[in-house]
Amino acid sequence: MKTAYAAASLAAFLLAPVLPAEAFAEPQEYGFDKSHTTIRASWDHLGLSRQALHFTDFDGVLLLDFEAPENSTVDVTFNLENGFWVGASQDRFVNHLHTEDLFHVEAHPTARFVGTRFETEDGETGVMTGDLTLLGQTRPVSLDVTLNQRGPHPMGGHEVAGFSATGVIQRSEWGMGFAVPNVSDAITIEIETELTLVTGEE
Repeated sequence: MKTAYAAASLAAFLLAPVLPAEAFAEPQEYGFDKSHTTIRASWDHLGLSRQALHFTDFDGVLLLDFEAPENSTVDVTFNLENGFWVGASQDRFVNHLHTEDLFHVEAHPTARFVGTRFETEDGETGVMTGDLTLLGQTRPVSLDVTLNQRGPHPMGGHEVAGFSATGVIQRSEWGMGFAVPNVSDAITIEIETELTLVTGEE
C-alpha cells in the first residue's frame, strides 16, 4: 500500500529535528489509539464510484527513537478473519473479500507490514518504505507521511503523536487480480492515526 499498515513509526523520524537529543535516549514504545485510528483502502468500481473498506483488527510494535530515527521500527499485523468493515448491509461483499478471488483468508488469515526505511527533508513530511506481506507474498511499498502534532495530549496530558499517511499499491502484484480492469488495480491507502507513549503505568 504506496500501506500497512504500519507507517506509524515515521512520526519519530519526522520529529527528530524539533526535539533535543536528550529528550529520548533510546527507542520509546508507542501504541495505537484504536478509537482514533483509521486504515482505509479505496478503489474505482466500474467507473461509477469509489468504494472503500476499513481494516479494523490490527496491532503492532512501534519503537520510536527521536535521537537516532534510523533506529525506529514498525511491525504491524492485520487479522483478516474478522478485520473488515465496509458499511451497513454489506455482508455479501465481506464474504466475497474472504474468498480466493480476493484475500483468500482461509489460507492467509493475516497480513503484515514492516517498515524498513525513513526519509525526510523538512522534518515534517517524509516517505516510509516497508515490506507488505499479503496472500503469502512480500513486496515493497511506500507511504507519504505528514506529522500532524506531537506532545502532551490536550485533554489528558499523556504523550501522544498523530499523523496522516497515504500511498497507492497495484493489488495484482500480490496476485489479487480479480475483475481488473473493471475494478481498478490501483488501491489507495489512507491512514489517520493517533499514538500513545507506552509508560507501563496502569
